[in-house]
Formats: sequence, C-alpha cells, structure tokens
Amino acid sequence: MEKFTNLTGIAAPLPMINVDTDMILPKNYMKTISRKGLGAALFADLRYDARGAENRDFVLNNVPYGDARILVSGANFGCGSSREHAPWALLDFGIRCIIAPSFADIFLGNCFKNGILPIALPQGDVDVLMADARNADTAVLTVDLLAGTIVRFNGERIGFEIDRFRRQCLLDGVDEIAMTLNNAEAVSKFETQAKELRPWV
Repeated sequence: MEKFTNLTGIAAPLPMINVDTDMILPKNYMKTISRKGLGAALFADLRYDARGAENRDFVLNNVPYGDARILVSGANFGCGSSREHAPWALLDFGIRCIIAPSFADIFLGNCFKNGILPIALPQGDVDVLMADARNADTAVLTVDLLAGTIVRFNGERIGFEIDRFRRQCLLDGVDEIAMTLNNAEAVSKFETQAKELRPWV
C-alpha cells in the first residue's frame, strides 16, 4: 500500500448525498479480483451513456477533473453493499482522498485498508471546499495528513481529525495484516514461549 503523507491535487465536486457503492462501481464490473483496470468503470452509470459514450455532464469527464485526486461529496458516502471493489475503482482512477460530512462504516474501513484517506468534516467546511472544487481556478487542494489540515487555494487551513491507528497505517503505508507481519518475529517468539509454558493448550 502506498504511503499517504501529503497530497496536492485537483478536487472534483460531487454534490450528492447517499452515494452508494453500486453507484461508485456497478455490480457488473465485479467479476475480477484484480485491483487494476477498475478506474475506467468508476461511476460508470453516470460517466457513460447507454452506447458507452462519455456523458459530458458528469464532472469526471471534464477538464480538469479527469485528473482529480480528491473528491468532495455529500453525506453518507459509500453506503450500500460492502464491496471492496468500490475503493479499488477510486484508487485505480487516481482518487486518494474523499471529503464528505459522513461515510458508511464498512466503506470507511475499506478506504483505510486500501490507502485512501476519507475525511469527515462539518457540513459548513464541506460546503466551502465544494465551492472551491466547482471552480477550476480554485480546485487544487493540499491534504496534509501529518498536520491534519486541508489547505485551500488561498492558503486557508481547515483542520481534520483521524483515528490515530488508521492515521499511522496510512503514514506507514501498511494495513492491519502488514502491520502484524512486521512483528512476525515477536509473534513467533510468543507462540514458542506459550507452548513451553502451557503445553496442554
């Protein structure tokens, strides 16, 4: 998993509430276990018409948002099914950070496990960033995980808080399994000692 420390990039506005995982990645694209190639299907039902042509009304099909690294959206982002393919598609497209008033719990966890930073902010702060994102001239944000701030185009900083454990995992570029494997020697030593002390177990 790629480390997340500091990200500067274009923020795309998606002013919708209850964006569910089927909207993020429709179920017919879930026939793979590969994390690669799903970016082309991100928001497929919104990005393409019935013939497969790009829908010019959808934000990610327009300059400069096709290069977005940050998504600003509405409350309850990532609701619906627990499919991990949804954050895979976001990541493969290039999205490393999502800013919204709230997130569905399972989707939130899946983001952290895949190197995406989901930031929950008060609605007022999201509205400010949404307005910035709507204007291509002010759409570049800097997300500083070390400092816990989002820097707007004018230099103003908006603070955010992240669970300490999840923050450290992102900074180190590890998920829970990788973190456990980093302590494999200590785990093995403990198991050996436990067998000696409690051979009946």
